Amino acid sequence: MTNRRDTFYLLPLAKIVFMNRPAIVLIVVLIAVVAAFKFCNNKPETPGEKRQSPLSIDENTGTFNTSFNKLLGSYFALKDAFVASDTGRINAASLEILMRSDSLQVNEIKGDSTGAIKETARSFTTTISSSAVAIAGENNIEGKRREFNMITDALWSLTRTVKFDGQKIYYQYCPMAFHNQGAYWLNNSREIRNPYFGSKMLTCGETADSVDYSKR
Repeated sequence: MTNRRDTFYLLPLAKIVFMNRPAIVLIVVLIAVVAAFKFCNNKPETPGEKRQSPLSIDENTGTFNTSFNKLLGSYFALKDAFVASDTGRINAASLEILMRSDSLQVNEIKGDSTGAIKETARSFTTTISSSAVAIAGENNIEGKRREFNMITDALWSLTRTVKFDGQKIYYQYCPMAFHNQGAYWLNNSREIRNPYFGSKMLTCGETADSVDYSKR
């Protein structure tokens, strides 16, 4: 609908039309310019001009989480065997964690467009597997515990790399392990049961950290 301001401008133009026919061409040109100006200033935003939202990282697949749960379960069994200072159980548990590490479904990791996460995960599983083999080959329990410490470091880093969201994991620390060098272990509860001393110093240690990606 034409408003009063538009009428104010159009009336003089109408008089020009009747007084001078060649002015019709000029009027058409003016109308075209005005229309083009309004179109350019009110042009709707195209899809390409919209702000891009960041890509979201998918959760890991059920297949991966199942295989990682099995890996964690074998680790906790190995930890409990060290708490008990039972070399027979330690050797059996080391073979179990070796199998679970080698069969971890790394290809099921999601949100890894470059492949860097998968490659990093494989490096950690390689460390876990080689230390598991070393545990079985060690004759004394102190040497086995050192390899267990290496497994712990690799599994903790692996857990954070893949952002495993199946359960909360506690990162616990004993400052007196290995002649006061200190060492860590993983646990599925806050309860301290020291795998580096067993019954000698069963409750020596503290919870240093934890991860819980299930709440993200």
